[in-house]
Amino acid sequence: MDPNQQIALWADQLRDLSATGLIFSDNFHDRENYHRIQEIAMQMLALVTRTSIKEIEPLQTIVFARPSPITTADAAIIDDEGRILLIQRADNHKWAMPGGVCSVGETVSETATREAKEETGVSCETIRLIGIYDSRFNGSQKTFHLYHLAFLCRLIDGAGLKQEPSHIIEILDRAWYRETELPEDIDPGHVKRIYDAFRAWEGNIKVYYE
Repeated sequence: MDPNQQIALWADQLRDLSATGLIFSDNFHDRENYHRIQEIAMQMLALVTRTSIKEIEPLQTIVFARPSPITTADAAIIDDEGRILLIQRADNHKWAMPGGVCSVGETVSETATREAKEETGVSCETIRLIGIYDSRFNGSQKTFHLYHLAFLCRLIDGAGLKQEPSHIIEILDRAWYRETELPEDIDPGHVKRIYDAFRAWEGNIKVYYE
């Protein structure tokens, strides 16, 4: 990759991280830091495009505010016994599939497998897309608009949970569940996705989308 293209990509990654942080954070000092990161990203972009900060300043409103829906990816890891791996989220104590916000510079399938590794300690690979879910229509309690891409995944290192998740602060627990034994306190936004994951594993569902 050309050095200027690489710097532009890094600038876009900083823009993405800071814009997402401004959406989620209410902490004054964090928000101040995110705004500073956006300024650095704009300076980097100005450097590689040989334009002034004043010329690209309009991007701060159009692009840097990230007005488009946030894209996330979930990993529906189902083992050979037909059990799905769920995590109990630390923020609301609900059970859900591992997943998270996509980062600039990675594919959605890479996001799914990365989040699975970070939140469960398990390595997996994507098999197929289960569906694209609009947060407005699928029980999500989030106040912002998200697109959830759910992927059916298979293990590549066995079914054990021997390795601790690297992002242990984000979860309270992790466990395998058969469809007939799912916990009652599932995150509302994940109910349909989990149901569809089992149907996809059985081969009985087309890709879902609104």
